[in-house]
Amino acid sequence: MSERFDAVLFDFGGVFTGSPFAAVASRARDVGTSPERLVRIVFGSYAADTDHPWHRLERGELDVRSARDEILRLGSEDGIEADLYELFAAMASSSGIRDEVVECVRGLRHAGFRTGLLTNNIAEFREHWRRTLPLDELFCDIVDSSEVGMRKPDLRIFALACERLAVAPARSVFLDDHPGNVDAARQAGLEALLVEEDPSGALCELDRLLARSRC
Repeated sequence: MSERFDAVLFDFGGVFTGSPFAAVASRARDVGTSPERLVRIVFGSYAADTDHPWHRLERGELDVRSARDEILRLGSEDGIEADLYELFAAMASSSGIRDEVVECVRGLRHAGFRTGLLTNNIAEFREHWRRTLPLDELFCDIVDSSEVGMRKPDLRIFALACERLAVAPARSVFLDDHPGNVDAARQAGLEALLVEEDPSGALCELDRLLARSRC
């Protein structure tokens, strides 16, 4: 065990799976706009938690059909075809599980670390994504934004995740694929690492922080 940390928390999409942003870029080309513009219309700001329909969907305040309708309207106002369902289809191609991340979590749990999953997700996807990992084996606790009514980067969701693991934020490490969530985790008092398309760098940095010798 590390002398400095007791727990490691992980995002789901973009950490255990490939980043959805590659699919967004592909879809943006199809509709003749930039990835940044399409992300803004469909997902809103990744640096803030707002009343954007995608944010409300991830907080469990909207169903996916209502969110799609609102996002289609936002896209139409901006001259863009922003169909959430078509974007989901494009994102499905990046949903393969990264075995190296699974093995990392398995090793952490075996070594005695508290492990948690902290994901912004939607209720309609819950049964599907939960079947993709051996959750009971890997994690001591799971915080799903659509279940708890909060989403990253709201600092309260990091506090909740640590509370449910019975660990102090300062004794916890968090891994996520978006800089806004990494920054928020640090503001909440956690150590945080950015996971890129190749997760090996973040996993090696995690080993360094935990004084492990896998890398």
